[in-house]
Amino acid sequence: MYIFNVISLLGGLAMFLYGMRLMGNNLKESSSGTLKIVIGKITDNPLKAFFLGVIITAIIQSSTATIVITSGLVAAGVLSLDQSLGIIIGANVGTTVTGQIIRLLDLNAESGSFLQFFQPSTLAPIALILGIILIMGFKFKRADNIGNIAIGFGILFTGLMNMTSAVTSFSESGMVDRLFENMGNNPVIGYLTGAGIAFVLQSSSATIGMLQAFSQAGNIPFKVVYVVIVGVYLGDCVTTGIVCSIGAKAESKRVGMINILYNICKTVLVLVTVTILYHTGLIDGLWNKTMRSGDIANANTIFNLACAVVLLPVSRLIKNCAEKIIKDDPVAAGKYADKVTALNPVFFGTPAIAFGGCYDVLTIMFNAARVNIEKAFSVISVYDADVIEQIHDEEENIDYLTDSVDKYLVQLAPYVSEDLHLRILKQYHKLVSEFEHLGDYADKMADAATTLNMERIVFSPTARGEIELTRELVEEIMEYSSRAFEKRDISAAYHIEPSVSVLQELVSTLHDNHLVRLREGQCTVRAGVIFSDILANVERIGKTCSNIGIATIARVSSEVDNQKHSYTASIHQGKNEEYNREYDRVHKEYNDRLSRIDEAAEAANV
Repeated sequence: MYIFNVISLLGGLAMFLYGMRLMGNNLKESSSGTLKIVIGKITDNPLKAFFLGVIITAIIQSSTATIVITSGLVAAGVLSLDQSLGIIIGANVGTTVTGQIIRLLDLNAESGSFLQFFQPSTLAPIALILGIILIMGFKFKRADNIGNIAIGFGILFTGLMNMTSAVTSFSESGMVDRLFENMGNNPVIGYLTGAGIAFVLQSSSATIGMLQAFSQAGNIPFKVVYVVIVGVYLGDCVTTGIVCSIGAKAESKRVGMINILYNICKTVLVLVTVTILYHTGLIDGLWNKTMRSGDIANANTIFNLACAVVLLPVSRLIKNCAEKIIKDDPVAAGKYADKVTALNPVFFGTPAIAFGGCYDVLTIMFNAARVNIEKAFSVISVYDADVIEQIHDEEENIDYLTDSVDKYLVQLAPYVSEDLHLRILKQYHKLVSEFEHLGDYADKMADAATTLNMERIVFSPTARGEIELTRELVEEIMEYSSRAFEKRDISAAYHIEPSVSVLQELVSTLHDNHLVRLREGQCTVRAGVIFSDILANVERIGKTCSNIGIATIARVSSEVDNQKHSYTASIHQGKNEEYNREYDRVHKEYNDRLSRIDEAAEAANV
């Protein structure tokens, strides 16, 4: 019964698609950390961009992934739309590599021949064995990724062989021959079939692979193959265009539109050229020739290469058309609106690049908060209304960035599965709120400065010296925090906690000094309240920086991630020699400086 053959065919297709996705996803996972850097360095040389598009797509086995990543980088301003042209065309050529691999179905090797190792029936189990050995037997960093790539390759060929075996049964009844004969008599049906299957499967490589599998079991002539192939071009590019448009900016949508327009031009070019060649009799010998798997792969590669050669020089005309079809977005308000475009949903499929966009925005948040804290200290010392306004305006910008990153991380979470990426997600969730808190504390200190100015309150020279001392220690802590986050500097992260401990003790001592001044009438109650508020925010800044350091360490150490309270408790109990040495150094330095401030105050009173 043919129903069982249909089930076997669909099962083989499922294995083929899963194998391709498993292999492609793990190839992207292994390389996506460098993809953004590599693509971002493309010059305005279209030929260089073209070859990069070919290479990247050949590596990650997906033109859709390459074009989607490119669209995100264009939206983020890393690439210009002109720079993307060569990559898009190159991606369309690079996707033909899968078909060239599948052509191994044509390989005939006698028993005992070395070539037998390259037959799918041999390659599939070898790849599966290698993959499971890597996953279960090795613990190096990329063992699981490489193992999954090998297993994906094995599953892909196993599914391909299942499809071939299933359609062989159909060929015995002549069903396959009749099916493709009807397509030959009505090319529109062949074209729509290729487009429809590619759209449903969301993969041109998978559709071409199915065609190659059918070629092993039936007589498929060139006149059918070429119309199915050009149909595949349309179906696949529409899928890519839709993915590029989901929640995207105009520039990102234009990349998808360029791909659609390019494939329409490619389809027209192939159809017109083949029709002219047929009517002039130049391909009479090819027209009804039965195509094998290798012939189909070659036809697909030749069509793509020839169209790339013809269309690459005029690709900017395609870009101009895309710009006319996709209108510009309304201009977004806000100082950092253009920076948020890096948080593009098209990167959800490649979390390493998505995290790269989050890192860039978080870095902006941290530096903005850090500058605000420095400004807040300065206006406490010397009031400046313009600086106060700058602090409040920047605080609104930090809030805007916080909302953008937080929303993006929530949307990204379902796409994250690798252990390292889960730790990064956890770290960034923590840091986005910590960076916002830093901005809040700067804003509150600016409010304190405003109150001092409005009520004409002047701190004593001793109080001003004490605040200046906390300022210098806070700047030192902020520098360690910057290096810990921006440079993933674990050594700097370990320096934060002892400095924060000294800051907390210093604030406590300054509170005691303030009470003494209050009892002796050297300070008013109102001035004392504002002084205490400033110290409270200084202490909160230190605590927040401590959290930044711990979050950075936890990203690297799963032990710290799972037992943060035990970690902080152990170092505060004197069980960490590195902490003890750094604490002693900072404690001595700032206690000595505080003593000099006290001595100066006593000398002034005498």
